Amino acid sequence: MEKFIPYEKLSKKEKRRLDREKRGTWGELNPVTRRPEVSKAYNRRKAQNWKREAPDLCRLFYA
Repeated sequence: MEKFIPYEKLSKKEKRRLDREKRGTWGELNPVTRRPEVSKAYNRRKAQNWKREAPDLCRLFYA
């Protein structure tokens, strides 16, 4: 049987080891908070998207 030593008197390594043992896992759950995008917020990707969607002007003039 191990001798009881109060947590405060344990060494730093022992405290870490005990904390790791106590700590559980999140399992399937991801703890990152997710929010829907704000529709009124400025989006740089969306703002530059017109370049990709617009037809190539050089092809229109030379066709």
